[in-house]
Amino acid sequence: MDFNNKIENIRQQIQPTVLNTAWLSSDLADIKQNTAVEKSLEMFYPLPQLELEKIISSANCTTCILDAIPSKLLKEVLPVIINTILTIVNSSLSLGHVPKAFKLAVIKPLIKKPNLDVTVLSNYRPVSNLPFISKILEKAVAQQLSSYLHKNHIYEKFHSGFRPHHSTETALVKITNDLLLASDQGYVSLLVLLDLSAAFDTIDHNILLERLENMVGVTGTALSWFRSYLSECNQFVSVKQFIFQLFKSRFGVPQGSILGPLLFTQFLLPLGTVINHGVNFHCYADDTQLYISAKPDDKYRLKKMEDCVKDVKCWMLWNFLWKLARSKLPDLILNLADFPATPGLTAKNLGVIIDSDLSFDQHIGGITRTAFLHLHNIAKIRNALSLRDAETLAHAFITSRLDYCNALLSGCTSRNLNKLQLVQNAAARVLTETRTSDHISPALSSLHWLPVKFRIDYKILLLTYKALHGLAPEYLQDLISHYEPSRPLRSQSAGLLIVPRIQKVSSGGRAFSYKAPKLWNDLPETVRDSDTVSIFKTRLKTHLFSLAFGS
Repeated sequence: MDFNNKIENIRQQIQPTVLNTAWLSSDLADIKQNTAVEKSLEMFYPLPQLELEKIISSANCTTCILDAIPSKLLKEVLPVIINTILTIVNSSLSLGHVPKAFKLAVIKPLIKKPNLDVTVLSNYRPVSNLPFISKILEKAVAQQLSSYLHKNHIYEKFHSGFRPHHSTETALVKITNDLLLASDQGYVSLLVLLDLSAAFDTIDHNILLERLENMVGVTGTALSWFRSYLSECNQFVSVKQFIFQLFKSRFGVPQGSILGPLLFTQFLLPLGTVINHGVNFHCYADDTQLYISAKPDDKYRLKKMEDCVKDVKCWMLWNFLWKLARSKLPDLILNLADFPATPGLTAKNLGVIIDSDLSFDQHIGGITRTAFLHLHNIAKIRNALSLRDAETLAHAFITSRLDYCNALLSGCTSRNLNKLQLVQNAAARVLTETRTSDHISPALSSLHWLPVKFRIDYKILLLTYKALHGLAPEYLQDLISHYEPSRPLRSQSAGLLIVPRIQKVSSGGRAFSYKAPKLWNDLPETVRDSDTVSIFKTRLKTHLFSLAFGS
């Protein structure tokens, strides 16, 4: 009940503000008109047996206490019961009705961070645990809905959450690239990060259904299915062997469900229309980044962010979303819709610490501290582990941190890259039991580990390759310009890209470690001949600091 009361309290805080907002009906009508679609999704098609078997086979074996049998056992006896499951799923799709048993969820409270106080309920995230068959039904609906959205281009271009070929890294590459290009032109940038509180849990069902019908184009039995899916949902909290009182879920989409993230992105569909005023934006799930660039003395343009955040706040409150704001820009105080923007030098965005000069010093410092802590613990038990198990731990706790969004580190100073290389060297010594007096190259070679610098180069080439072959977000593909000589040359078929012109010093006077334009064949032979990167044996002209994307 405490989780339910939390949502009720948030909505009560929002409601008075909603009644006082100055939203005009014409503004809402413009948003609907800009996001309306011509085609519609009237019904879901029945699944063939082979397709249902594929969905069940690929599903994770996550058993809920509401399941009659464990999901692993269900997969083993699937040939015997597949016809029954097929009848249940296809009946739900054709009738536009979700069985009541599929709308009962078990709430498992998970602590948000290990260091938080376990006695404070606000430190827990309520995650829904649903019956296995209900997830299969959701997966079938999600596939058809995703196919419809992709076919009709019903999505926000600058939303990277829960979409194929999109990730936090692609989002941060786009934002960082924009900020670097602005800095190169002598501009300063204002970055505002909006964080929604309990975003998935406060979604209003009536607004969501209206959005699915009028903006997404879901009608007929398909809309009836979603109306049934959202209505009369019940849930209860289970902690170890204790089960608490059953209560009705009146708002939100279940966290831990298949459809929840997809429905949330459709709920936020009009947000891009609300954000105007010449402000750039990017969304990932419930995190929204607003940023604008201007000359250092152009305070008027920077203060446009105030109007933008005010409109965003009104829209979010109208849609029962509770916003927290964080902004970072020294020597500029803004009133961002009752959230004062205090001076600051760093901001954590999607797991990456961004500093005011885009040097990533604090981010790299945090990576090294955390990685050495985990490596110290791995070293204590190294003698009890096989090399394979030790390497698995190293990848889980160390390599994953070195590789996370490492495309942003291209062009960082040698000093910062050496810090990361020391982490990798130390991990290789622990795994291979190499002495500190021995050279590290044989150890890295035996583990087939690329050095940190070349891992960053590889990530840049990987993003470039994907962007060139339609496997990257549209906003990255738009940043690539192919080189076309003014007259016929042999280089016109070499797959070259235009390299943007850059300055050697940023607007703040800080010298960056810019790298010269680089060809694929300029990479070391050992890297070029590696099986890992053999697919990139083409002459891609890249600029490693500007992330190979430029107009």
